[in-house]
Amino acid sequence: MNKKLYVISGSSGVGKGTVLKEFLKRNPDFMLSVSCTTRSPRDGEVDGVNYFFISKEEFKNCIEGEKFLEWAEFAGNFYGTKKKFINQCLEEGKDIILEIDTQGALQVKKQMPEAVLIFICPPSPEALEKRLRGRHTEDEETIRKRLKIVEEELARAQYFDYKIINDNLDNAVSELENVILGEQKNA
Repeated sequence: MNKKLYVISGSSGVGKGTVLKEFLKRNPDFMLSVSCTTRSPRDGEVDGVNYFFISKEEFKNCIEGEKFLEWAEFAGNFYGTKKKFINQCLEEGKDIILEIDTQGALQVKKQMPEAVLIFICPPSPEALEKRLRGRHTEDEETIRKRLKIVEEELARAQYFDYKIINDNLDNAVSELENVILGEQKNA
């Protein structure tokens, strides 16, 4: 049976990390991809577990050498997924999940058309805005910027293979399991 790359994406605040964490708890045979970054490790982060921490020079060399499946720059730091890491996992017979933003997901689909893109949706744009505001972690300007980005991300959802509405954690995780089980049967 062929193993696959599953790409989980969705808007900020939609709960994709929570859905994925619960999915992995229930399905420990899946591997979570580890991305590269040029930012410094935060307290408790481990190289090779949370990220592969590399220099900007090394990252730029990987870009030039076309070693990334996808990459992006955020707040002066680079983030990316190495092709070699993904291919090695698939060759070792592991299904692998990659959690990235929508732009990165579409980059992956260009290079690996067989990758399965899954978009985690909010129940509604209003519910997502309420969730973002309910965090009380950002000022109004930051929230407005995030909501603008959310609009762009929701527009990209049309290019994804599946959409899962996260209105209830157990339902969203079950739906994700059903999507992946269906894909595995067709592999």
